[in-house]
Amino acid sequence: MTPNADEYAPSPTDWVRTMVEKIEDAGTTDVADIIGLPVVLLTMRGARSGKIRKVPLMRVEHHGVYAAVASLGGAPKHPVWYYNLKADPKLTLQDGDVTREYVAREIEGAEYDEWWERSVAAYPPYADYQTKTSRKIPQFLLDPVK
Repeated sequence: MTPNADEYAPSPTDWVRTMVEKIEDAGTTDVADIIGLPVVLLTMRGARSGKIRKVPLMRVEHHGVYAAVASLGGAPKHPVWYYNLKADPKLTLQDGDVTREYVAREIEGAEYDEWWERSVAAYPPYADYQTKTSRKIPQFLLDPVK
């Protein structure tokens, strides 16, 4: 028997699973935050399982464009969702009660630097996270699907 490709697989991480449930129950990301700062909810396909995965991330937005920062708190490895977006960059993002489709693309160079400043402004702990790891914390820009 093959698993249902549209099956939602809740996160094994308690705080992630709890926050996703809170957002889904309320129908808005406005009920969730991290250290008092807003989050968005990304929904994507798992790279290995093919199941639907959901992850709350810090809200990094500039003129309607969003960034997703793969910090994992400064851990030495990328978060699992990084590999999900590399395998299948299509996702939905919920901000408040609005959900839209996007395509993620990893950024580098001057574009990365510009968005890193915006990311740190949106969530100052990112600067500290970068000092904790030798990896360059990846950022994705999320381009809306027209």
